[in-house]
Amino acid sequence: MAFLALRSVKSHILRPVAATLIAMDGIMGVATSRSPLDRLPFDNVVLRTLPLDSSEEPGPRTVRAACFSTVTPTPVTRPRFVAVSHRALSLLGLSGEEVAADPLGPEYLSGSRVMAGSRPAAHCYCGHQFGQFAGQLGDGAACYLGEVRAPAGQRAEPGHANPSGRQADGRKVLRSSIREFLCSEAIFSLGVPTTRAGSVVTSDSTVIRDINYDGNARHERCSVVLRIAPTFLRFGSFEIFKPADEHTGRQGPSYGHNEIRGQMLDYVIGTFYPEIQQNHSDRVERNVAFFREVMLRTARLVSQWQCIGFCHGVLNTDNMSILGLTLDYGPYGFMDRFDPDFICNASDNSGRYAYQAQPAICRWNLGKLAEALAPELPPDRAEAVLEEYMDLYNGFYLGTMRKKLGLLRKEEPEDEMLITALLQTMHNTGADFTNTFRSLAQIPCPTEGEEGVVKEATDLLLEQCTSLEELRLANKPSMEPRELAMLLSMAQSNPALFQMISDRKTIARQLEKLSKLQELTDTNQDELRGKQAEEWTGWITSYRKKEQFLWLWSQRNPQPHCAIINTGSVWPASWRAENNVQEVLDDRLRVMNSTNPRVVLRNYIAQNAIEAAENGDFSEPSLEQPAKEGQGTAGEAEEEPQGAASSTAASKGAVPYDSRPPAWASGICVS
Repeated sequence: MAFLALRSVKSHILRPVAATLIAMDGIMGVATSRSPLDRLPFDNVVLRTLPLDSSEEPGPRTVRAACFSTVTPTPVTRPRFVAVSHRALSLLGLSGEEVAADPLGPEYLSGSRVMAGSRPAAHCYCGHQFGQFAGQLGDGAACYLGEVRAPAGQRAEPGHANPSGRQADGRKVLRSSIREFLCSEAIFSLGVPTTRAGSVVTSDSTVIRDINYDGNARHERCSVVLRIAPTFLRFGSFEIFKPADEHTGRQGPSYGHNEIRGQMLDYVIGTFYPEIQQNHSDRVERNVAFFREVMLRTARLVSQWQCIGFCHGVLNTDNMSILGLTLDYGPYGFMDRFDPDFICNASDNSGRYAYQAQPAICRWNLGKLAEALAPELPPDRAEAVLEEYMDLYNGFYLGTMRKKLGLLRKEEPEDEMLITALLQTMHNTGADFTNTFRSLAQIPCPTEGEEGVVKEATDLLLEQCTSLEELRLANKPSMEPRELAMLLSMAQSNPALFQMISDRKTIARQLEKLSKLQELTDTNQDELRGKQAEEWTGWITSYRKKEQFLWLWSQRNPQPHCAIINTGSVWPASWRAENNVQEVLDDRLRVMNSTNPRVVLRNYIAQNAIEAAENGDFSEPSLEQPAKEGQGTAGEAEEEPQGAASSTAASKGAVPYDSRPPAWASGICVS
């Protein structure tokens, strides 16, 4: 099964209709022509299983004792395709070429017409946003189209597509729609669990948006993303039963209807975790096993984000998938220069969802899910499961990081120290996250006559380091020194007032930046480059002393002193034969290049596609082949970079997508 949902579709709440509806000149009518989308085998099990509100009451309202509400989408004017993902549409048994050529395709996939068998609905859920319970949220900008049975040969997963829009007018615009479409498919291509995006449709309908929140609002085109996933149920789906929150006073719309919680658990476990359902006859044990599996998937997911430098930006409980998928692409960002405090969301003033905070925040969200599942999930049993989280996360994280460094031997205690030292060196030197890891595969193992190898490797990594001017700009505090001094004084004299307008973590981060900026002000470019070279030379030397490298060296240069190698180690059989050294080297290169992507969806790549599309140019390579943009294999290393730049980007200077970002990219702000 696959759920279909449209993101950025305004919907009115109406009673379900018997006939398939379409929009003709703004009037709903019966569809008369055949489209490949009309052949989708809709099933809509969830709407027949969980409580559905069929009220005709229009507009926003509290949805009580129901998980979904029937809706009818509002049509847009002259919908047309911006892009389609052939691989995502194939999950539904559809041909991307056929859908793109279908004259009814943009109307169906914008919510302007309703497909045969589709039953549009909006999901009601709650959420903790930036740590505070926000009460009822739900699909203000999204609409379920329904569930589609997976075609033969596909994985039998439920999935769905829905039109959605989050503003008060229930619409999304081209900018945010393209960003969601591109990242859904790019993240998938990197092997990270995610919801998928089948298409982007834009229109002549417009809404007013103030992009920079500076009072300069403008009209932007309403656009719609087709999203596909086994389910869009999330942690916040179970928070609709929450009693009044002690801090905000808000409560879930279905508080007191605990029987629905049981129904939801039965549906989710029976549908998406059938092996758990089959293996546990005791209800409590079943629920504990389910929660542990969600915890494990979440730990694995966030470890994958950390290893590719991905920052979600809005890790509220309503943005956490019950299946461990990356969900809801808003102000996300891939790191350029490595910074553990990287914040991709300009609205996240406190850094709650910063890069290095993501693992802990996901655990916090799991704790809120556990609270929402009680008493079906006993609190003491949930806490015992949560105690496993950090160990599991660290295991997943270190396992992938070892591959990124080519440490294919058995795990060693010093591996973690080497990884930590690498990240610290990257931070100190302002090195590019993606390109630095990709470059590690070019550092050779020790050989004879290699006096210049360390210098060559250092020079290679110095190419990925930030210039003095870039570092100064990156470390410029957002607060003036006088403002910082005032807040520090307030923290001492009036702590209550200070907590209302700021927090110590934010101030500490600003002070750290100010100190770093002062240090950089007293440094010139040559001095900086000398310090960067010294740091990288030290790390590369430590890296090449790893036992794996020494073993390879001993195989090429057998000498008595090589007895220092730990012969008791458990090596793969192919690694013990001298004539297989090249095979080992090739395997190391393959693993490193398959784990370290050559291209990620940096903000400037998405911005190129957005600007091109806003000018009517939908030929940007990242739009035509969204999933390909994220791939990076050894075989691609010598190829021409994908998507050098569109005509729109050319005015800013064509930049290969596998290079460090251009200077103008630092000015991109997402929120």
